[in-house]
Amino acid sequence: MIALIKYNGGNVSSVQNALARLNIESVVTDDPELILKADKVIFPGVGEASSTMKVLKEKGLDLLIPALKQPVLGICLGMQLMCGDNEEGGTRGMGIFDVDVKIFPPEDLVPHMGWNTISDLKSPLFSGIEENSDVYFIHSYYCALADSTIGGCDYILPFSASLHRDNFFAVQFHPEKSGATGSRILSNFIKL
Repeated sequence: MIALIKYNGGNVSSVQNALARLNIESVVTDDPELILKADKVIFPGVGEASSTMKVLKEKGLDLLIPALKQPVLGICLGMQLMCGDNEEGGTRGMGIFDVDVKIFPPEDLVPHMGWNTISDLKSPLFSGIEENSDVYFIHSYYCALADSTIGGCDYILPFSASLHRDNFFAVQFHPEKSGATGSRILSNFIKL
């Protein structure tokens, strides 16, 4: 069973629909027992960091997620909340990845929205994905390049398009909106 973490963020149904197109059943839940029993967990996200962390803390999910042992995939805001300090609302993330989240330089155009290429792909998550493949982004905050970076992108400056540590994977882009490339990435995650 694939568990999609339920909270006040958007885009959960888009991820569930993308999985359904791959004939993968999933359940949207905030029930700790169901999440712990899941074969894989996806933490999707569209929203604002501080209000989302508040909801996660109210449900105890801020402590549950970092303790999970099965493969976990954070998407967009999900990735950012798996990191450390976040400039959006002065939020402290879950610290799974040792990288902070910063806003793109304000003198430039934000959000980073639309198709962009990913490169330096270093994980089974990207099996069968060509270097410089296009994926869909929409974000104003970014994670710098770090030891845990397994894929990069460049918008104003180089940043982490994807992170990996132990059983935790994360992508800044939206695989559910990234066509065949995104579908392959989701499929690769399910096969991990």
